[in-house]
Amino acid sequence: MDEVEKLAEMFKALSDPTRLRLVKLLGESRGALCVNALAHMLGVTQSAVSQHLRVLRQAGLVRSERCGQFVHYSLDEGGLEQYKARLREMLGDDFVVV
Repeated sequence: MDEVEKLAEMFKALSDPTRLRLVKLLGESRGALCVNALAHMLGVTQSAVSQHLRVLRQAGLVRSERCGQFVHYSLDEGGLEQYKARLREMLGDDFVVV
């Protein structure tokens, strides 16, 4: 998979409003949250949250860690940095959002 395809995978994962909200919540939490807490915060089912988190995890945007019977999710800082670097490489270092 080339760099453009990898970026497309990330943008596809972030193209859903619920997934964007999940990323925002995980970023604001500065820690890990379980599916139950995320479902409660978003007002959606645990099943829906799990499916969205799977997509984000496969794209390298979140990571999971089992803690007893729960799975905690957090942003994958390394994955996010890789995407930022790919985007910067593709657009050039001089690209500025105004």
